[in-house]
Amino acid sequence: MTSTSIADPTAPECSAAPTLSVPAPCIDTGRVSDLIAQLLVALGENPAREGLSGTPERVASWWNTFLSPDSAATATCFAESHVNGELVVVGGMSVWSLCEHHLLPMNLQVTAGYVPAGQLLGLSKFGRIAQRHAGRLQVQERFTRQVADELASVIGSDDVAVAVRGTHLCMSMRGVRMEAARTRSLCARGRFQSDPVLSQQFLALAHPHTHPE
Repeated sequence: MTSTSIADPTAPECSAAPTLSVPAPCIDTGRVSDLIAQLLVALGENPAREGLSGTPERVASWWNTFLSPDSAATATCFAESHVNGELVVVGGMSVWSLCEHHLLPMNLQVTAGYVPAGQLLGLSKFGRIAQRHAGRLQVQERFTRQVADELASVIGSDDVAVAVRGTHLCMSMRGVRMEAARTRSLCARGRFQSDPVLSQQFLALAHPHTHPE
């Protein structure tokens, strides 16, 4: 994870900001294990054979872990009276999610930016927010909006932008099978919508090696 900022993010800790709640799924791991065993049988396999023995339980355990991301972490803010109106961008965040249309993985490269007003958001919080919203059945467009929603709630301002670059196995290994295909999505709010200079600065930092399309 990389960050770009003209501000020094070292200052006394202030009160934690609110975090958007994420409903915890109710996962019946025993039932999931039974269903995986049935799937293996339907695929012509023997779930009791060497190599597959224990696979249904392992898959069920993975589903339980993946769909139960940590939602207990709270935001940590740092008072910084000399930082107002400056652009802060955090990039290099890579998370895995699952396409809800085909249940295949998608890798999401996330860059988030905001304009602080007297306080800075702890850098690790960006990654936690991205991981929390990735740990569910998703579509990239919704994920992008949800990350922006929570960032805006945490910092108490709409001056946020989130850019996501996705690699979708549902497009790489099925259908058209285009391995080089990438999907980009952007959610810009507040000053990132109204200020073209700020918007271009964010996009330049979010995609430093690409040109506008």
